Amino acid sequence: MDQAVNNSLKTVVVSVNPNSGSSDRTKVIDELCHELETLGFSVIVLRDIDEVKQKVLELGDESASSQLAAVVAAGGDGTVALLANRLPPQTPLAILPLGTENLLAKHLGITANAKSIATMVANGRTTFIDAGKANGQMFFVMASCGFDADVVHRLHLQRKGHIRHWSYAKPIFEAIASYRYPRIRIYVDERAVPVVGKWAFIFNVPRYAMNLPIVPGADPCDGRLDLCTFRGGRLFRGLFYLFTILLHRHRQWNYSRVERFEKVRIESDESVPFQIDGDPGGTLPLEIQIVPRFLNVFVPESYPA
Repeated sequence: MDQAVNNSLKTVVVSVNPNSGSSDRTKVIDELCHELETLGFSVIVLRDIDEVKQKVLELGDESASSQLAAVVAAGGDGTVALLANRLPPQTPLAILPLGTENLLAKHLGITANAKSIATMVANGRTTFIDAGKANGQMFFVMASCGFDADVVHRLHLQRKGHIRHWSYAKPIFEAIASYRYPRIRIYVDERAVPVVGKWAFIFNVPRYAMNLPIVPGADPCDGRLDLCTFRGGRLFRGLFYLFTILLHRHRQWNYSRVERFEKVRIESDESVPFQIDGDPGGTLPLEIQIVPRFLNVFVPESYPA
């Protein structure tokens, strides 16, 4: 599973999402640059994704005088997905978790400690994890359709600068007041008969906001994605589903369904939003398929081999 990165490759590109997280994280970025330079790396900090892509392509050129050791994604899960969708395949990616939610980093055991991130890059221990491909866009944590995706869409329409956890309060209350819970049809692995529900969650890693254990067995290295659906709608049912999830009992009831898949198609006769890795993705239809071993990501020594 592990792949060693050649530590003679000396340049690290730090890609900073200026809108990610709850506040300005300049101090952490400066500390990371200092730690990397202390370990002998040359560091380039960029805040524009097109500049990051161009620099990575230059460093990947055999004629370049210095070579690429890593790209550091300084931001949240959306920042990781944005980079992975734009950079050449197998680009070694390190995560500096500075976003409001950093679910992939939590799963990998990575914290926003500059010294530990620099050490992780210097050690060169990476692994390949699966990706989901949602309407052509790669994601690494989860996607969803329905109420929570509606909240994400509302939040990003209202967003001004950094997001804090309490930023979700207003769009949640707005969604409670107006979301109508349309029916969705879910065709799993091209089966003719769909699963019908009003909520759909697709996981690559077993993480969700507030650490809710919706699919705690999801594995980003098993070549499959995990689907969880709920049949009913409305606020009362949603609160009931939340209660049973917290008790790890939701899989025991016939209102929910959990299964693993390689490909899924989700449709509705009404307008239903979806989100991928915490960013708005659009409205249904949505096609998702597994892309095994897509992301080459640095992991700490504590991450199991």
